[in-house]
Amino acid sequence: MRKISLSKASRSLAQYAAELDDEVLVVTKGQAPVAALVPLKNVDRESLALSTHPEFKRMIARSRRRVVAGKTLDIADVRARASRMLPPNKGMQPAARKARRR
Repeated sequence: MRKISLSKASRSLAQYAAELDDEVLVVTKGQAPVAALVPLKNVDRESLALSTHPEFKRMIARSRRRVVAGKTLDIADVRARASRMLPPNKGMQPAARKARRR
């Protein structure tokens, strides 16, 4: 990650973007970051939109706090909880045979 002070940025945005490669350029004012120029190679619009969505960021922060606190579930626990929460999917059950009329 590179940093550049807003007061020292003297070239056009296009020139900075052309030099990014896989590196993020953080623009600072004083010591505080105010913007970032991020390369979007191999990033689709949906991933970009999701990664900047405030609710998604809150979900990630909450999940990270749970991990730090040791409040995680292994896959067996997740499957067990999910099976108790969801009603059986009747559409996936074999259809009952109807009696033939004679």
